[in-house]
Order: sequence, then structure tokens, then C-alpha cells
Amino acid sequence: MPLVRRPLGFEAMAHHVHNPRRLPLLLPITTVIVSLFIAVPMLLSVLAGLVNNYSTGISSGLTTRWLAEVLDVYGDTITASLLIALVCVVACLVVGVPCAYSLARSRSRWARAFEELLTLPVAVPGLATALALVLAYGQLRGFRQSYAFILAGHLVFTLPFMVRTVGAAFRRHALIALEEAARSLGAGFGRRFMGVLVPAVRPAIVAASLMVFTLSVGEFNLTWMLHTPLTRTLPVGLADSYASMRLEIGSAYTLVFLLVILPVLWGMQWLGHWIEKHDGT
Repeated sequence: MPLVRRPLGFEAMAHHVHNPRRLPLLLPITTVIVSLFIAVPMLLSVLAGLVNNYSTGISSGLTTRWLAEVLDVYGDTITASLLIALVCVVACLVVGVPCAYSLARSRSRWARAFEELLTLPVAVPGLATALALVLAYGQLRGFRQSYAFILAGHLVFTLPFMVRTVGAAFRRHALIALEEAARSLGAGFGRRFMGVLVPAVRPAIVAASLMVFTLSVGEFNLTWMLHTPLTRTLPVGLADSYASMRLEIGSAYTLVFLLVILPVLWGMQWLGHWIEKHDGT
């Protein structure tokens, strides 16, 4: 039987690919460059909120008075944004998880059309979505002037991310087989859904919740059209601080934004990793 001759250098190439110690030096260098490109502007912005005078630089001395002024003028936007984001996550869970299951199990072409329609707000600019909400519900004065109106806009924008992420998990063939096994053992729909399906897709639910929370807290375009002077959120207050006050105050607002949001995001990410590890054991 004739031997198959491999190209010269095949063994060396295979050894190079499977040996992580010989990865090209370009990879870590590229990683460092990209990380610095992202981090340096943010660090400069944070530093600008901690100096007495940005034009003079750090030689003007460090101060926390800009932080105090931000908390005094815009402190209410922090609480409002966090509450809206948390309620948005809960609402997306209550509506989005059952919706994701229904779309994942349905074979109707109307279900596919509805799913595409559901994701339309992601493709349409936030300003257009906000204008549509204003035209449809703007005449409801009490609703229009409340944080509930902003929450409704955030739900329209974030619900597709919950439905898409969890729906993909529900479509796994192994999960379909597991559901059929539970059905054959006599488990009703409620028991199958809450006792089998939801625990099985819990990592996807946590990942989608983190995405919804992040998008809600940082959403600006849609919120800018929906807010009133009495219903400002963190991004709207940040834009207002940069537009109408000193650069130092806007930069201090950025620092406050990071100090408030990052611990929450890290906590949710830790929870997601813990759930994945717990499910794996």
C-alpha cells in the first residue's frame, strides 16, 4: 500500500498550532494595543473629573468637589436608571422567557414573522422608535410624564435580546428530548417548564438579563426623546452635564457612572459564572 506523502513542514506546522507557547508574538501585542486604545480615553476622562482645572492638568491638584456637585445635581438620575433597568430585566423575564419558548416550539410561519417583527426595534434607530411611542401614547399625559414611559421604551428595545438569547437555548435538540422524556413520565406543562426547561436554560437567562440590564442603563437615543425634565436617567444627565456645565463636571459624571454600574455588572457576571459552575456540578 503506497504511503501518503505529506507536504514538507507539515509536522512543524501542526506542532506550532497545537503548542500555545509558540503563539506568534503579534497576538499579545495586538491585545495590549487594543486594550490601551479602549482604556486610555476612559482613564483620561476619569482623570479630568478629579482635577481642579482640566486645561492645567494634574498640576492644578486633585479634588472631589466635582463628584460632590454631580451627586448634588444629578443624584436622582442614578437611582432612576438603576430602578428602570432592574424593572426592565424583571419585565423581560416575565414576558420574554415564555415568548421565547412559544417561538422556539412553534412551527408556524406566523411565529417566524412575529419574531422578525419583534426584533425590528433593534434595527430601527432609537429616535424613530421613541417617536412612534410618542405618537401612539403621548396623549396619555400621566403616562407620558412618568418614568413608566421610559420603561416602556426600554422594554421595546431590550425584549428582542431576551427572546433571541433564551429562544436559542430552548431550541437545543437535547432540551427538546428532555422535555419529551418529562412529558412521557406524566409531568404537566407547568412542571416541565419550571422544573425542567427553565433550570436547563438558566445560563442563557442570566446572560440575557445581563445584556438587558446593560442596554437599559446605557440607552440614550431612545431615552432622550422620551424623557422630560423630571424624568432624566444617567445617560441623559451625562449628556446634559457635558452640554451645559464644565468639562470637569461631565467627566466626574462619567466616573460616577462607572462607579455605580461596574460593581453591578461584575456582580451579575459573577452570578452567571456561579450558576454555570453549579449547573455543571
